[in-house]
Order: sequence, then C-alpha cells, then structure tokens
Amino acid sequence: MLIQRVVTALVLLPALLALVWFAPTSAVFAVFALAGALIAWEWSGLMRLPSPALRQGYAAAVGLILVLAWFTPLRAQALVWLLVPAALWWLLVPLLFRGFPGNLQRRPIPTLPMGLLGMLLVVATILSLAWVHALPGGPLKLLYVFFLVFAADTGAFLAGRSFGRRKLAPAISPGKTVEGAIGGIALCAAWALTGGVYAFGVAGTGLWWLLGLSLFVAAGSIVGDLAESMFKRVSGIKDSGSLLPGHGGLLDRVDSILAAAPLMVLGLIVTGL
Repeated sequence: MLIQRVVTALVLLPALLALVWFAPTSAVFAVFALAGALIAWEWSGLMRLPSPALRQGYAAAVGLILVLAWFTPLRAQALVWLLVPAALWWLLVPLLFRGFPGNLQRRPIPTLPMGLLGMLLVVATILSLAWVHALPGGPLKLLYVFFLVFAADTGAFLAGRSFGRRKLAPAISPGKTVEGAIGGIALCAAWALTGGVYAFGVAGTGLWWLLGLSLFVAAGSIVGDLAESMFKRVSGIKDSGSLLPGHGGLLDRVDSILAAAPLMVLGLIVTGL
C-alpha cells in the first residue's frame, strides 16, 4: 500500500506542477474541470444514488455547469456568488462534528441537498483554482495554495505521529489529533512566511494579512478532510473510489482543497492581496 501511494504521488505531482507552471489558464481549467466531473461521480457515491446511470448523470451535470460557468461573461461575478455560500458551509459544518454520528443517523442529509452541496463545492473549487491561476504571477500563487494544503497535511501527520495524544474528532477520524492539527498549522505558518512572501511579494501589513489568511485556510483544509470522512462514515464506505492506487478516490485526495481553494480566493478578494 505504501509503495503504491509513493508511486502514485511521484507520477501525479510532477504532472500537476507541469500543468500549473506551463499550461495556459484555459488548459488548466479544462483539466481541473475533468477532475471536477470525476469528483462529482465519487460524491454521488456519498449520496448513495441507486444506479450507475444516476451517478453518471450527476457527474455529467456538474461537468456541464463547469463548462457553462467558464464561458459565461459573468464568470467573475458567478464565482463571488458561489464563494459566499461555500465559505459559510465550511464555517458551519464543524457544528455537525460535535454530535456525530448520532445527529446524522437521526436526521441524514436528504439526497437533493447533498447533491446541490456537492455541485456548489466542486464548481466553486474549480473556478477558484482557475481564478488564482489567471492572476499576475498566478502559476506561482496557485502552487502556493496547493503546497499550503500539502503542508497542513504533512505537518499534521508528522506532529501527530510524534506528539499526538488528544483526539481531534474520534468519532469521525480516530487517527487525527489536536497536536497533529497544531503541527500542520505551524508548518503552514512557516510556509506563509517563506513561500508566501515570495509568491505574493508582500511585506509589512500585507505579510500579516497573508499569514492570517493562510492559517485560516489551513484550518479550513483540516475541516474539509474531516467533513469528507464524516460523509464516508455515514455512507458506510472506506474510500470515495479506487482511481488512485494506494490513495483511494480522487475526492479522498482533494477533500482539503475543496475547502481551501474557495476560502483562499474569498480571502484574497476581501484583503486585496
């Protein structure tokens, strides 16, 4: 399993870096939109849709929405309209963690709201990633966002393995600890003060805004990971799919980005960074 994870990462990471660094934004969006349709397919498994045809239809609908969103002249406005409800979801979903699993066992989220939520999160994320890429110096800034999420995950793993004692959300993800989360956020702070300064060219007050935003986004990425784990437990599945050997499904790898990307873009717009 570990060898599969390493091999998959060694294949995907250079491809991601090359795409972000060398491809135009339209090509980046096209690849990410395809990934978005695959994520929607896996999300439909969390919805427990009863047939492959319905799951395919859901994935196709999300893909169509992404295409329409890209070509609409109101794309920038549409993104802002999506960012606000997406951010509200990530701010409020921790309220579900405290009562889990009893709360969602007694009152599971109906299929239609679950489907609309998946559409909102996937479309907001893909448009957010393309928005960052289209900025001046966008490829570097987008890589900063990706590596911010990687830092949160890596720091949490290392700190949790070395110092983890108190469970963060034992009913949702027993392996995650409070110490791990602190370690992940600490590594993100170091990344913001190094890579962030270079990617965004900030100093003085701008640096503090970027640091605060990065820590907020890092915390959001942890929430995104926990939220997907919560939905998987409700649905009775271990992995969202089997697309990535050793990693599970694509949704399993990008759950943190579903939270981080919209929160980052909304923060960049609000702070003017």
